[in-house]
Amino acid sequence: MADLKLGKLPDRTPVKLAITITPDLQAALQSYAVIYAETYGVEEPVVDLIPAMLAAFLEGDRTFVRERDARLRGQK
Repeated sequence: MADLKLGKLPDRTPVKLAITITPDLQAALQSYAVIYAETYGVEEPVVDLIPAMLAAFLEGDRTFVRERDARLRGQK
């Protein structure tokens, strides 16, 4: 069988994660959701914004990305 240009899709099964946050962080997340809605004209619940925020944070951390990629290549 020939290899397709698109590789096999990764596991996309959602994983539920429960965390406890401070009241200040909760207030900041609520404020973010309000500003997000004003900016994009779409109200999104905080619980739907958090995964995207975490992904953006991780992908924006150049040291993390470099280290993760090195480990995936077996260099660490």
